This record gives sequence, structure tokens and C-alpha cells, in this order.
Amino acid sequence: MPDDRSAAALLRAVGLLPDGPALWGRPVRHNGPGVFLVELKAPVPTLSVDLAAVGRWIEHVPELRLDGRRPSGRELQTRLARFWLPSQQVLFIGASGGSLAGRVNAMAKTVPGDRKPAGSGLWLHLLRTPADLRVWWAGTDAAEEYEDALLDAFAAGVPEAERAALPDSAAVLPWAVWRSPSGARRETGVTNMLLPEVKAPEPPPVTRIVTLPTAEADGARDEAKRGRRPAPGRGVGRIASAAAYAAQGSPRRAVEPVYVSPEGLERLQAELAELIAQRPEVVKRIATAREHGDLKENAEYHAAREEQGFLEGRINALEAKLKVAVVVEPTERGASVELGSHVRVEVDGEEERLTIVGAAEANIREGRVSSASPVGAALMGRRVGDLVEIITPGGRIAYTVLAIE
Repeated sequence: MPDDRSAAALLRAVGLLPDGPALWGRPVRHNGPGVFLVELKAPVPTLSVDLAAVGRWIEHVPELRLDGRRPSGRELQTRLARFWLPSQQVLFIGASGGSLAGRVNAMAKTVPGDRKPAGSGLWLHLLRTPADLRVWWAGTDAAEEYEDALLDAFAAGVPEAERAALPDSAAVLPWAVWRSPSGARRETGVTNMLLPEVKAPEPPPVTRIVTLPTAEADGARDEAKRGRRPAPGRGVGRIASAAAYAAQGSPRRAVEPVYVSPEGLERLQAELAELIAQRPEVVKRIATAREHGDLKENAEYHAAREEQGFLEGRINALEAKLKVAVVVEPTERGASVELGSHVRVEVDGEEERLTIVGAAEANIREGRVSSASPVGAALMGRRVGDLVEIITPGGRIAYTVLAIE
């Protein structure tokens, strides 16, 4: 059947032997690694959501927001309906590197809004008729690779009209999937869908009784001279209690801003746009390599996935920098060396042109010197004509400031 979009057909399309089905909430007979799909018995033209279940979800998660504000059940129902694909049976595609049966069972038992045991199946719990859901699966040691292959096969079968009607046509995913292993994320406008992760309380400090020689009792031993941190206990140089001793640890540092020049901000934004534009080509190479055989032994496929990992890592790093980027412009261009200044200097009789930038945009080969580096820090605040000496492992280097632009 050429238009068969069932879970079993998708599993066969990527070269796996389907097993099942099992009713959603009933045991799945596979305790090893593998992939699984949750589907309807047949495609349904419109989304049917249980408003009572949506209401319980909202009450259970106080921080849940829709476009930045607390939503009603009807508003959430309307938003979820925008991602419904009328022609598709499959609603969820997932994988487990451990026990597939345990993963599916955990998803079915998780209260909507809870993170554990498995909160990824949240939207499936909101359907009016969850008894109509069926689970298909296939065992494989390459679970993540086949999950990615199944998501690609699913997207390829979505008609163009339905794809165009999605709020974000770049993330064509089964209705209940929020993001793919390759990094494609659905922009739903719904934030804080799950309760925040609760961290286990730290264990109380362990009290130890240490018997010291008489000469070292009551602080007679000078810890400072021995290059150690004062220990808990009584006496000179000692900390009053074990709790205070533990409190001396390094406090958690807040996220620091990334200072950039206007040109540096443009460079970072341009690099990010270029990398994002490369995503479709990398995904295409993955799809092409996937056709060459078994994914577990497919070197070309794994090389393409590794390239995708580097690409997504750099994109994430750039996005993180841009979130905290602070643009700094010279207050009086040419008066003194500041962040963003272009400086002409003379070094050992030769003229060089340097740009003083933040650490995020430094590149010594292109003449961009970080303001935190020895050279950049020494030049900061200098004026035309100043002589700056910098001590390096190889000796002293003299910089004469010729011009500031």
C-alpha cells in the first residue's frame, strides 16, 4: 500500500522488523534496546483533546506559560491543535538504549507535568481516547540512529499542504514529539511544560573526631605556613565548625556577560546564520549515508552524524554567547585604547595593526586581541605615543602606540 503511513510501515521503511502492537499502557515485550512508535488505529482529521486532562496539567504545573502568560485550557487546546497532522497515524517516535519495555511503561505511567519517570510522553496523556493508541517496536543496538531515521522517514511522508500549515515548517515531527535527536526543536510557545527538577538535599556534613599529638592540639600547628586551608576545630586559624568549613568552598558563579564590539557582534551573528544555513545540507548527507547499509557499521553515516554534532555544538555555543552579549563601543573613538579600538603599534621596528576585542571574538591570526590577554590588557587605556612593555617567557617586548582608530 503506497500511502501506508502506519508505524509498522515506517519501521520496515528503515530496514527494521516491526513487533507488536501492544495497547498503550500495557506491557511491551522487549527488555533490550530499540525504537518504538505510538500510533492511532487510523488517521484522525482533527485533534481530540480531553479538556479535563489539560486543566489538571495546568493546575499541576504552576509555572506553565503560553506565550509568556498563564493560559486557559481552551487556549492550550487551540495551540496544540495547530501541530496536528490529519493524514498521519504515528504520534510519537522514541528510543531506548536500555530497556525499551521499561521506557514505554514509564512514559505511560507518568503524571502529565512530572519529569519522572519519563515526561516526554506528556501530550499523549491529553488525548480524549488514549485507549485507541497502539505501540509498535523493533529491537536494535543502534537505537538513536534508527530513531533519527524514523523521524526523517516520517517527515518525508507528510504532505506539502500539511507541512506548510504548521507554525514551524522546519520542524516536521510527530504530534507528541517536541524535539529530535539531531537538535530540531518545535517552537510551541508553551514553556515550563514540566515541573522543575527537584534536587536531592545535600547530606549533612560528616563529623569526624581526629586525635592530634599534644604539640599540634588547639591550633599550635600553623596551617598557613603549611599552605593548607584552616581546618575545622578550635584554636588559632581554625574554623568554628564543620559546616562553616564546608561553606568555604567556591560559591556558584553567576553567568558572566560576554563583552563584544559592534563588529564582533555582527561577526558572531553572521557565523551563526551561516552555520544554521548548513543544517539542511548536513541532514541531507546523513539521509544519503543512511541508504548505504546497516547504520551500526555505516562509517559514512557516523561521520555525517559526528559532523552534525560539531555543527550543533558550535551553534549552541554561539547562541549562548549572543544571549549574554554586551556591546561595548569606545566612548571617545581615538582618545585611548578601549574595547573595539583599532590600534597601530610598533613592535621591534615593525608596524602591526591590532583590534582590541572581548574574549569571545579573539583571533590572533586575524589581529583580534582579547582585552584579557597580556597584550590587550597592557594596551587598554593607553594613548598615542605611549610605550608599553610586556613581560613574556621569552623576555620583554616593547609596544609603541602609533595610532588609535
